[in-house]
Amino acid sequence: MTMTLLRGRLLSFKRAPESLSDTASYAYIEDGGLLIDDGKIVATGDYTDLKAAAPADAIEIDHRPHLILPGFIDTHLHFPQMQVIGSYAANLLEWLNTYTFPEECRFVESAHTERIAKHFFDELIRHGTTTAVAYCSVHKASADAFFAESLRRNLCMVAGKVMMDRNAPQGLLDTPQMGYDETRQIIAEWHGKGRNHVAITPRFAITSTPAQMEAAQALAREFPDLHIQTHLSENTDEIDYTCSLYPEAIDYTDIYARYGLLGRKTLLGHAIHLSEREADALSDAGSVAVHCPTSNLFLGSGLFPMKKLMRREKPVRIAVATDIGGGSSYSMLRTMDEAYKIQQLQGERLNPLESFYLMTRGNAEALALDARIGTLAPGSDADLVVLDAAATPAMALKMEVVKTLAEELFLLQTMGDDRAIAETYVAGKAAKSMLGKQER
Repeated sequence: MTMTLLRGRLLSFKRAPESLSDTASYAYIEDGGLLIDDGKIVATGDYTDLKAAAPADAIEIDHRPHLILPGFIDTHLHFPQMQVIGSYAANLLEWLNTYTFPEECRFVESAHTERIAKHFFDELIRHGTTTAVAYCSVHKASADAFFAESLRRNLCMVAGKVMMDRNAPQGLLDTPQMGYDETRQIIAEWHGKGRNHVAITPRFAITSTPAQMEAAQALAREFPDLHIQTHLSENTDEIDYTCSLYPEAIDYTDIYARYGLLGRKTLLGHAIHLSEREADALSDAGSVAVHCPTSNLFLGSGLFPMKKLMRREKPVRIAVATDIGGGSSYSMLRTMDEAYKIQQLQGERLNPLESFYLMTRGNAEALALDARIGTLAPGSDADLVVLDAAATPAMALKMEVVKTLAEELFLLQTMGDDRAIAETYVAGKAAKSMLGKQER
């Protein structure tokens, strides 16, 4: 297979930046090269050196003056909610009952599910996202369509069939046994096929009976290496209602702990309103609190105390996500712009190096997939995003006075969207420029 040599400014993180001056936390190469073969990064370094070492027939693509980074990673979003985004509601529970649950009922139809799957992955690629952690609907067909389309595009995805057996319309309910059986079938059919990863997915404690939580626990015991995803402490009314359904639990977090669902591969969407005890429990388990800033603001759920959780004596692991369709943008750039504002409102600072670390290596570490994605290290999958900080007239004007890498990243975060994504590479192949040209 012919190798590909990409040229551009390379940026990849080694660890979480401690400050804007922490240059040891990242690798930046002004005139860099990435040598790619069979979907993987073979070598990273100065362009001149890689050009000399590359085979004579290597295909060269020059992305200068753009930045080349690992592809963005989105750790929490809902595949069936593409047509829910931008729906007017007062709060989480009203939004779920008025818009979300009725829309998800449509995913019993295979044709609708397959159509939305194509649009879903188009939008991710358009916005530079190469890995996502998604909730499908309760219907097995939705997970089948999701993973089939992911496989077709050779994407690295994590997803699961939602398990929910109460407090939702009849068309969205399974049973504890059905949720268990269908999840096992999805694991057998899709986990490890291509770059697919199956997640155990009880939607949240409100929509699962104790019997179904036991079924999720049984799955977690049988498949201890799988991710687990659910929701936690997004909205104060939700917390009160949840705790009333599980009166024996100390608090919301304790519900999941009692069913053995907390661990290092557990992703807990939102986790805004945690007590100190709950934060300690998450820290002890190594579970991940997933910050969804555009959704939290859109639904008025609250301000996630990210910095406070990170600097606790017992810190909580953090990831970031769009939460489509409660979230209002598919863009991880827009997501981190809102995350920055949320920290500002709490008297905290989120610097642009931290933001880009979180979107790439940070989220990869949260998923325990950093050996494969999230960096430009040799041996990593060649999932990449090419960023143009002068993508719009307003951005180009601002770029005239940008002097540092951090200033450029902050401009991308503040003003960037899908237009700033010059190209998205999936396993070494250009994907964004191919949208609309693919066979349907």
